Amino acid sequence: MRLLALVIRILQQIIRDKRTIALLIVAPILILTMLNLVFNGKDYVPKIGFVNIPDTLETQLLASDAEITTYETEKQAIEALADHELDAYLLFDSMEPTVVLEGSDPSVNGSVIQWLQSSLSTVQQDIQSEPKIEYIYGSSTMSSFDYFGPVLLGFFVFFFTFLIAGISFLRERTTGTLERLLASPIRKWEIVLGYTIGFGIFAIIQASIIAAYAIYGLGLLMEGAFIYVLLITLALAITALTLGILLSTFANNELQIIQFIPLAVVPQIFFSGLFNLDTISEWLRWIIPLTPLYYAADALRNIMVRGMGWDMIYQDVLFLLGFSILFIVLNIFALRRYRKI
Repeated sequence: MRLLALVIRILQQIIRDKRTIALLIVAPILILTMLNLVFNGKDYVPKIGFVNIPDTLETQLLASDAEITTYETEKQAIEALADHELDAYLLFDSMEPTVVLEGSDPSVNGSVIQWLQSSLSTVQQDIQSEPKIEYIYGSSTMSSFDYFGPVLLGFFVFFFTFLIAGISFLRERTTGTLERLLASPIRKWEIVLGYTIGFGIFAIIQASIIAAYAIYGLGLLMEGAFIYVLLITLALAITALTLGILLSTFANNELQIIQFIPLAVVPQIFFSGLFNLDTISEWLRWIIPLTPLYYAADALRNIMVRGMGWDMIYQDVLFLLGFSILFIVLNIFALRRYRKI
């Protein structure tokens, strides 16, 4: 009977906690649904540019399985590569083909080279030599870890900062520290800003150590300036920090903080660029601009893989700062549930 009473008490405790039920049932369903939509999307079709293609060959190559765009000059094709409108362009000089790849994504490079081999094999008799392959970014020896590393770097910074900030702020509430602050004349915005700066100092240290270890310890590809990597990881850490503090105001214990992870953190992995975003279902893409990790991963790849500078990452920085400001404002309003001033 005592065992039965214990079992009944545990079941009643779980049933009363709607968030636990959601974690056990709704969250796995949500994640599996996203995985299904990501992995069952359309196959990736390489985007190829043609420059100076002989008319006798162009008709045959246009029938191949790729998105083909014709350019009058090589300069136009290079600009399209820089704007991510192309994966590669094919240039013919006296019937000698040259393929120039954007090169930052090894999986896309593989798709382009596979297309090249299958397409040119049908016109091999008209070509005087094997195609020459050149890379704008990266190289043939670039590993998948070099491409996915920036995304993973951003994710780990975001995840652990979110977790630590949420649990730490929750302890401030449960130990009575926040109540004592709310009983003082200090205003809500001062409380939020104070916590953000305080936790932010440790977030800066954490992000710096993780970034330095990944690049200099693990040998992650680094073409740009390390200071820009620190800037992006710091902006992302502040975003995760303010989001963690915000969601912790709706939690009563550490378990409930964990319950927010499948809803607030895990979905961002699918839209961060860890999977090719061109293959994701069309109706699901509206979520992409709403995820901070997408902007951080885009900026980190531009810095670490493509060697770009401030002019190519400042928009991502502004978006991350925008998310942080939004979460700070929401934090101020969330504190009204504890005290009205």
